[in-house]
Amino acid sequence: MFGNTATVYRDFAREADGSPCFSEWANGVAEDPEVLAWLQSLPERKRQANLVFAAARWQGVPAPGPYAGLREALLGDDGAIRATILERSTQTNEVGRLATLYPAFASLVHDKAGNSVALVEAGASAGLCLYPDRYAYRWSFPDRSLVAPERRRPLLGCRVTGEMPSGLMAPVSWRAGIDLNPLDVTVVDDMRWLETLVWPEQDERLERLRSAVEIARRDPPYLVRGDLLERLPALLDQAPPDTPVIVFHSAVIAYLEPADRERFAAMMAELVAAGRCHWVSNESPRVLPQLVPADVEVPFGRFVLAVDGRPVALTHGHGAELDWLSAAG
Repeated sequence: MFGNTATVYRDFAREADGSPCFSEWANGVAEDPEVLAWLQSLPERKRQANLVFAAARWQGVPAPGPYAGLREALLGDDGAIRATILERSTQTNEVGRLATLYPAFASLVHDKAGNSVALVEAGASAGLCLYPDRYAYRWSFPDRSLVAPERRRPLLGCRVTGEMPSGLMAPVSWRAGIDLNPLDVTVVDDMRWLETLVWPEQDERLERLRSAVEIARRDPPYLVRGDLLERLPALLDQAPPDTPVIVFHSAVIAYLEPADRERFAAMMAELVAAGRCHWVSNESPRVLPQLVPADVEVPFGRFVLAVDGRPVALTHGHGAELDWLSAAG
């Protein structure tokens, strides 16, 4: 999200190829000097396409809809769109990513008699990804499919290559999250914002989000407001004693300044070395380059999934694909 604004929007257009509307909008912005100038008046971290587009939709710009509608709204903004951009943040809370995170969780703490695990999510948004034990999964391999557990919804689908670890993760006995601005699953306006962040034309993602919200509302998550660099170690102290803790995050560290990304990675490495937690990271290769395997070319739009600082897989940004690396076992 940092760097030349036109380039950032061109990249987003490629990333959003599953939403023709957003792809058109992003390409339109990248070639529009007036709109780029409007964006330049925003703080750099607030220029990101998903946030700007969601703010425009929040203020009534129809999507799907032509780029001309977005352009007119931004250039004619009376301050409402700008205020939404400055007030809000991108908090997609995509539960589909759990189809790629679950095998990593299971590889750390297996489902055996007496085992349980505590989950802590950094950048939790509304905490919807803190319920991997409440969803069902279909992992589709080239020669077979695996569904676990049966008869549960929503069903999170994922195409898999490579030898993904098998088995179920241990039951979750405690779950918590930290976020600069946690959203509340019981607050209608907060959930409307999450829905607005789902890209146009992606009805399946929208229905999945709504199902996840219903699950979370039955047992609302424990969320702490604050900077993850400052609050995370203390949050670990609240986990039940003698219970393995997994700290995880997905598409979150990109929102930190580059120097803070380094601080976060160093902090997590220290926490793992001290035995205070495990660490599951799922981020763009440009965000935590030290977790990218030296001999692997990461395709555009893919994340690197790492366990305790060791890369194990490449993943689709919304959880649709998982390529387990052969060296990961």
